[in-house]
Amino acid sequence: MKTFVLDTNVLLYDPDAMFAFDDNKVVVPMTVIEELDSFKKLNDERGRSARLISRKLDSLRVNGKLSDGVKIKKGGVIKIEMNHREIDLPSDFTIQKADNQILQIALSLKQKGENVFFITKDVNLRIKSEILGIPAQNYETSKIKIDELYTGWREIKVSADKIDSFYKDESLYLGEEFYPNEFIVLKDKAGSSKSALTKYSKKDKVLYQIFHQKSMPWGLKPLNTEQKFAIELLLCNEIKLVTLIGLPGAGKTILALACGLQKVVEEKLFRKLYIARPIIPMGRDIGFLPGSKEEKLGAWMGAINDNLEFLMDKGQSDAKRDEKIDYLFSTGQIEIDSLTYIRGRSLPQQYIIIDDAQNLTPHEIKTITSRAGHGTKIVLTGDPYQIDNPYLDASSNGLSYLVERFKGQELFGHITFSKSERSALAALSSELL
Repeated sequence: MKTFVLDTNVLLYDPDAMFAFDDNKVVVPMTVIEELDSFKKLNDERGRSARLISRKLDSLRVNGKLSDGVKIKKGGVIKIEMNHREIDLPSDFTIQKADNQILQIALSLKQKGENVFFITKDVNLRIKSEILGIPAQNYETSKIKIDELYTGWREIKVSADKIDSFYKDESLYLGEEFYPNEFIVLKDKAGSSKSALTKYSKKDKVLYQIFHQKSMPWGLKPLNTEQKFAIELLLCNEIKLVTLIGLPGAGKTILALACGLQKVVEEKLFRKLYIARPIIPMGRDIGFLPGSKEEKLGAWMGAINDNLEFLMDKGQSDAKRDEKIDYLFSTGQIEIDSLTYIRGRSLPQQYIIIDDAQNLTPHEIKTITSRAGHGTKIVLTGDPYQIDNPYLDASSNGLSYLVERFKGQELFGHITFSKSERSALAALSSELL
C-alpha cells in the first residue's frame, strides 16, 4: 500500500481528490485542516471548496475515527495525521511555515517505513520535498495532453470531383467518421485552388455546407477561416456549448460578443447576454476596490468594454455610442458579472460568455456549466498558455479539460485559433515571445 500525503492546494483544486487514490492510504495533515479552516469564510470558489471538503471529512466520521484512519469503498484509507514534532527538518526549513509542517509529516511517515508520495500543485514545494528524499508528484487526475488537444477542425485532401460534387449536392459522404460539429476543409489533392468549408453531421454522417458562412454578426466580418468556423458555432442554435481557444488577438472575445449581441438584441432568441470573467489577481476578490459592484467590475472588465465600444462604434460619436451601450445595460439585455456570484443562480434562456476561462479549475468549470437553464447557450474563451492561477497550467486548467471531455457530444463545438488578427505587432509578439 502506498501513502499519499495531500497538500491543501490539491483539495482546493479538486474536493474529491482524497477519494482518487483507489486502495491506498491518503493522509490529510492537520496543518491542511487548519489552512482549510482559514479559507472556509471566503465567498469565492476556494471558500466553497473548503466548506465542501470539511463536509466530506465529517461524513467519514460515521465509519470510524479519522485520526485512526477510515476505510472507504475503494478499499483505501483516509487519515488525518497530527504534526510530528519529534522529526527534525534541516535548519533551512523554518518549522513555523505551514508547508514545512506538511513536509515534516511526510518525512516522519517515510522514516517509519511507509511508501510515501507527496502530492502538491506547488512547484517549489515539490522541489523541497525531493530535497528531503520524499517523492513528489503533481495532482494530474484531470490533466490532458495539451499538444494533442482537439482543434475542432482539420484539412483533408480529396479529388477535385468530390469537391465539385459537394457544391452540387450541398453535402458529401466520405466514408469516415469525425467528431460532431467538426469542421473539415476539403482541398484538391492534385494541388489546384479548389477547396470547400464543411461541417460534419454526426446524425447523418455526412459533410454539409456551413450555414452561416457569409454571416456578419453585428456587422463584424470574419477575417480568416477559423473565424468563419467560430461564427458558425456561435450562431447555431442547436449547439449549446462552445469553446474558443487560441493566442491573443485571434478574435475569441469579440466574435463571442458580436454573435451574442446578434442573438440577444437583433434576433431576440435569448433574454440576456450574460458576460463574466474569473477574478484571479489579488486573491480573486473585488472587495478591495472602491465603489459599487458595477464600478468595481469595471476595472476587471476592460477587455469586454473595449470590444463592446468597438462593436457599437459604427461611425457614431462617442456620446451616441456610450448612450447605446448604457441602454443595453439599463434594459437588462447585457449583464456583466464576476464568476464569484454565479454559483446558486439558474440562468435560463441566456447567452453566456465566460472570458479568460483558462484560469478556472475543472471543478469550477463544472459549477459554471451546471448553471445553464433551459434554452441557455454557454461560450467559454481563453488561452491555455496565459494562465494567472499559480496552481494551473496549459494541461490542467478547466477549459482544456472541458474541450477534451466534450469533444464527442452533439451539442458541443470547439475551435482552436492559430492566427492573430489584432495587429502585425501582436501576431509577431505571440510568435516570438
